Amino acid sequence: MNANDKREDFMDFNEKAKIRLGHWVNHSEEHQKEYEGFSRELENAGRDVSAGFIRELAKLTEKSTECLKKALRALDE
Repeated sequence: MNANDKREDFMDFNEKAKIRLGHWVNHSEEHQKEYEGFSRELENAGRDVSAGFIRELAKLTEKSTECLKKALRALDE
């Protein structure tokens, strides 16, 4: 394997990593929206304590999504 082969392998891995991270970002954002909606449903049902935990989960999911986005951007550096 020469230097060009290694570069091509890296590029292939880098592109695959971008695809995987992009998928995870989208998936995480979808979950966050679901959590936010469900927390409202719980509130409407008078289940405020449970709603609070789900809102906390939504905030943690938002933070994890930001980490995924940063990882994705870092692949271009």
